[in-house]
Amino acid sequence: VQLVESGGGLVQPGGSLRLSCAASGFTFRRYAMNWHRQAPGKERELVATITSTDGSTNYADSIKGRFTISRDNAKNTVYLQMNGLKPEDTAVYYCNGAGAWGQGTQVTVSS
Repeated sequence: VQLVESGGGLVQPGGSLRLSCAASGFTFRRYAMNWHRQAPGKERELVATITSTDGSTNYADSIKGRFTISRDNAKNTVYLQMNGLKPEDTAVYYCNGAGAWGQGTQVTVSS
């Protein structure tokens, strides 16, 4: 089982990024997938979840209305579209599913 995130980087406040997480080694469509983040000195936080059945989603209050999680089962990939980024969104973002974790991708929001 392997998860590989990409798409992080440095962005100005108010900007956008799209994170991707490519999955392999398991039947992707059968598993809910999650995005978490961990800021320096803080605990890891679950920010978004998408189910395997009907693709319904759940979000942390801190990002609701700004971030969108989606999945493409044909590409075994889960995405996190992040709009209206704020400095407090700065963190390492991880995807998680099927008991596995990716290595994380750094998102830095700064002017």
